[in-house]
Amino acid sequence: MKAVILKERGPLGVFWEDVPEPEAPAGWAKVKMVAATVNRVDLYMRDSGAGIRHEMPLIMGVDGVGRVVEAPEGSGFNSGDPVILYPYEFCGHCRHCLVGNQPLCVTARILGEHRHGTFAEYVVVPARSLVKLRYGVNMEQAACLGVAYLTAWRMVFGKTEVTPGMVVAVQGAGGGVGYAAMQLARMAGARVIVTTSGEEKLEHFRSLGVDAIDYRVEDVPHRLGELTDQEGADIVIDNVGERTWPLSLRMLARGGHLITCGATTGAHPSADIQRLFVRQLSVHGSTMGSLEEFRRLVRAWEAGEFTPLIDRAYSFAEVPQAFQHLEDPVRMGKLVIRIS
Repeated sequence: MKAVILKERGPLGVFWEDVPEPEAPAGWAKVKMVAATVNRVDLYMRDSGAGIRHEMPLIMGVDGVGRVVEAPEGSGFNSGDPVILYPYEFCGHCRHCLVGNQPLCVTARILGEHRHGTFAEYVVVPARSLVKLRYGVNMEQAACLGVAYLTAWRMVFGKTEVTPGMVVAVQGAGGGVGYAAMQLARMAGARVIVTTSGEEKLEHFRSLGVDAIDYRVEDVPHRLGELTDQEGADIVIDNVGERTWPLSLRMLARGGHLITCGATTGAHPSADIQRLFVRQLSVHGSTMGSLEEFRRLVRAWEAGEFTPLIDRAYSFAEVPQAFQHLEDPVRMGKLVIRIS
């Protein structure tokens, strides 16, 4: 079968080539992949992978959708069923799994990071890591849900739940997670304010009725203060990291919550501890979401409560080009890889 393989660090270490087709162990399912998406973690794995236990060569790709080829008896899945892959391979019996918090599983392995991923014609996973989709759904939209939207779902609903009337600020809202967080926070009834750059992006958000701040030319905390009568945001969602962290803390209202899921610009920002305790702020770390949160996300999408924004779709052989476009500041939304 064809797969996208990481053999060595850097852009020249990614290859699209033939590899043996995997066999499903007992209790596992085999899926013929239809589509996947590109995520920031793919670039991290390509260029560093530090702190993530893995071996190379590694099949890349963290999320995706496909159709069941074979599944264990009694699993509830039949050949041909459209499915979305939950990004975790989890044990199911540690204390975290038993309470339904699979991302904290003590032996969790993430696809495309700790084990072979989804940029392949066939993938095998434990049957419990599949969620059935309705027949006839848009599979490319569904492919966007596995990482970006699941991450945003837990940030919006799982850490300190967004409720109607709250003010939610989203840093870097043109990216996959940021855009998803904007959509989900609006779905929850919040007033959303985003930071982004570029006239096209600014106009896009404003056309949706979302206040947009150009972080390249505006003082973001000052402008957000003007937009909120100097109250600030109840929640700031930040997946940018070191560059935006001090601004995110200054954007928060008293008693507000900063929720972070990424550090693409660096992992060691100023803590600003005095602001934390004087204004009684809270900081929450978040990574993807539980299996139940994943099911709720999928059902909300199937019910038409939101539609993932797809910037561009690439053929299976064009993953290196997709990686390059992921770093382009004009990109907005998700990049889809068409596998079959």
